[in-house]
Amino acid sequence: MNGAQIRSAERALSVGTWLIVGGAMLFSVLTVTPLMAKHTPPGWGWTAPILPIVVDAAVVIVVRLDSVLARLGGNGGRWPIVLRWLTGCMTLALNIADSALKKDLVGVAVHAVAPLLLIVTAETGLAYRRAITAAVTALEAEQHAARAARERAAQERRDAAVRREREEREHAAVLAREQRDHEARLAREQTEREAAARAAERAEREARERAEQAAREHAEREREQRERERERREREAEQRRQAEHRHTVEQAEREARERAEQAAREHAEREREQRERAEREARERAVVLSAGPAAEKLPEPDARRIVAAAHAEGLPVRTAAELCGWSVGWVTARYQERRNAGTAPAPAPVLEVVS
Repeated sequence: MNGAQIRSAERALSVGTWLIVGGAMLFSVLTVTPLMAKHTPPGWGWTAPILPIVVDAAVVIVVRLDSVLARLGGNGGRWPIVLRWLTGCMTLALNIADSALKKDLVGVAVHAVAPLLLIVTAETGLAYRRAITAAVTALEAEQHAARAARERAAQERRDAAVRREREEREHAAVLAREQRDHEARLAREQTEREAAARAAERAEREARERAEQAAREHAEREREQRERERERREREAEQRRQAEHRHTVEQAEREARERAEQAAREHAEREREQRERAEREARERAVVLSAGPAAEKLPEPDARRIVAAAHAEGLPVRTAAELCGWSVGWVTARYQERRNAGTAPAPAPVLEVVS
């Protein structure tokens, strides 16, 4: 039987028990209330249902707590038994009291059915619940044992897998270590061979380098000797070049001095000629300008020479116009031409002015 079937049986027992308890309580209240009303002082008839309700409440307490203790596997001691039988006997006595007082045996038997059924149901339900609890406990213990066995088996499988994995790792580590040792041995042998080859090559290279060094030293000595010879020839050539350069420089300096002296003489001659020409032109301008204002309009060449002399002497336009007899506009135009040309007038022969 599985747990679902046990829970279904337990629910059926609980429902049936409470149906019987409810029916017995209702029957007891309906049966005992008229009896209590007959034996209650006048004016207190309304208290008749209290006693059957109190007794039935005790029955409910007993049935409920017995079911809880049975479900938990506990034992309340002697007092729950006393309360259970006391409430059962009280319910039985109250239900058959009226018929017993009337000496009605059939009534006694009929009214005894519900209390007796209640008493037997309470005891039987308690026994059933204890049996169900024991069965559930055993089933749970069995399930726990099976679960523990499965867990142990799973743990054993895991341990075996871990052990196999560890053994495989150890075997792989051994193989890897052997492979590394083999590779290291091969590498050492290869290294030794390479070292021997490098040593032989190094010895051969050192011998070759010594030979090359000796050849280089010999070549270096020859080169140094050639270099010294070349330097000697270069020094001699340099000395000759320096002597030639000094001679050339001295000659160039002498020629430069001569050219400078010649240029100075020529410059002095040109300055002297310029001064003489400037003095001559000044005398000529003075002669041209000393004639005074023209009485009539002079010929254009003569007028131009007068205007050029006046412009060179810095005379005003009106003065130049009076000297040549031409208009101020014409003289102004000539002045503008001379300013635009920016050059001094060419020497002109002295104009003889006829008074």
